[in-house]
Amino acid sequence: MSDWYETAEAGDGITRIRERWVNAWVRCNIWLVRGRARDVVVDTGFGFRPLVDEVAALRERPVVAVASHTHFDHVGGHHQFDERWAHRAEADVLRDPDDHRTVWDLYRGEPLLDRLPHDGFDLDTWSVTPAPVTRVLADGDVIDLGDRVLEVVHLPGHSPGSICLLERATRTLFTGDVVYDGVLFDHLFHSDRAVYRESLARLVELPADTFHGGHDESFGRVRLEQLVDDYLSGRMPASG
Repeated sequence: MSDWYETAEAGDGITRIRERWVNAWVRCNIWLVRGRARDVVVDTGFGFRPLVDEVAALRERPVVAVASHTHFDHVGGHHQFDERWAHRAEADVLRDPDDHRTVWDLYRGEPLLDRLPHDGFDLDTWSVTPAPVTRVLADGDVIDLGDRVLEVVHLPGHSPGSICLLERATRTLFTGDVVYDGVLFDHLFHSDRAVYRESLARLVELPADTFHGGHDESFGRVRLEQLVDDYLSGRMPASG
């Protein structure tokens, strides 16, 4: 099925990739950031079909797959890449991605697909494929793309190893599931609400004006501040 992935240009050498036939409520944003020497793909979605084979932009330069965190909907395609980077707090999950630690056990059996990726595909038997980390990331690490750099910002709470990637030059932040334009999840088995509150308070202070989340649409600083304020004040609906 050649139309499994859809792409949209987001400016500044950034492309959003989505798995078209994954239900919108669980569909991950896959962000491709182009550099002179290498590209970075932030998260890989379910990866039900081969990303590199079917998204031409991923074949232009060497690509590093960075995990914003290791939940099933963000790292299913990581095994398709030779370079796989993640925060040290969740590196072991990519090495041994059991259904509990990837939280797939909470969603197995849910109707997640509008169309099957190929004949004979059985979502009930699918699990994240092991993809051992080739570089362990920590807060403050820099990812050099040749003509641009992304800074790792560790913001746990949603999960222990949740990270954002900050490009200071363009004031752009790739936020994973730390924040996106929807109800923020803080109820998973390894979520920590107190730590999450601290992370969101830190996030608001970062020098960014454009926010590309792990789900839903991108947004600006006014919306970011509203989302964080709604969560911290308790006005946001409970996530679980």
